[in-house]
Amino acid sequence: MTRRFGQVIRINPGDLEQYKKYHKNPFPGVNEMIKKCHLKNYSIFSKGDYLFTYFEYDGEDYDADMAKMAEDPATQNWWNHVKPLMQPLEDRKEGEFWSDMEEIYHLD
Repeated sequence: MTRRFGQVIRINPGDLEQYKKYHKNPFPGVNEMIKKCHLKNYSIFSKGDYLFTYFEYDGEDYDADMAKMAEDPATQNWWNHVKPLMQPLEDRKEGEFWSDMEEIYHLD
């Protein structure tokens, strides 16, 4: 069964162009790891000071796949560059960097 995710975070003032620049040419191995961890239809949108991401997960164990991604050296290097450009929301749940959103409606 495919799970859908929507997440939101703030971009630091003045850092959106750098964030876009990184995403025009992701570091080697980053996109491959995303795919290995069963994430599909991965998109990031911006509006003002906010970033919104949407992705679908079609694997068997989301937590294990996210742990696998977090342990990957290429992903860690990527995060070391992009995470400082973002500000997690104050009302996020413990352990979240990007804040998960509740899906209210979906139409295939």
